[in-house]
Amino acid sequence: MITISTSSTTGELEGILELQQQNLKKDLTPQQIKEQGFVTVSHALDDLQKMQQYEPNIIAKDGERVAAYVLGMTEQSKNDIPRLIEMYESFDHISYQEKPVSAYHYIVVGQVCVGQDYRGKGLFDQCYQAYKEYFMPRYDFAITEIASINLRSMNAHKRIGFQVIYTYTDTSGVEWNVVVWDWKR
Repeated sequence: MITISTSSTTGELEGILELQQQNLKKDLTPQQIKEQGFVTVSHALDDLQKMQQYEPNIIAKDGERVAAYVLGMTEQSKNDIPRLIEMYESFDHISYQEKPVSAYHYIVVGQVCVGQDYRGKGLFDQCYQAYKEYFMPRYDFAITEIASINLRSMNAHKRIGFQVIYTYTDTSGVEWNVVVWDWKR
């Protein structure tokens, strides 16, 4: 039986990392990338522990196994994880409804992943619904970046209500879409 909750234990964070390692773009074939999607960033346990000091993550568990997750990152996380600084600073220059993103109270989707054995069973939507219910009372919206080539992820995010507010190409030539799921509209 699959249960959805917030992460609270080191074992759950380790389960997130195990699932993350199975879905890193650098370890997948071009066909897997195209058909199944991927995650880009590899976190360390220390990163997740620091992030969890501010907000938990949403996880789906099948028994003790983490089957899916949606990471929750706050603005405070940028000070703990240096590679996030550039993304957070870009929010000063990206507008949403005629205001900089940084003018809002938002939660960043640090990453979302559904295990291969659990895809196509509604877990993506269920985890995001739990994410919204948990964070909506404190935040205006969820925001994240998705690589344009990650079509499975782009389509799934659009389906549940995310909209593209900005697109850019990074220094390595990868095109990224900044997407927002507005909970106040």
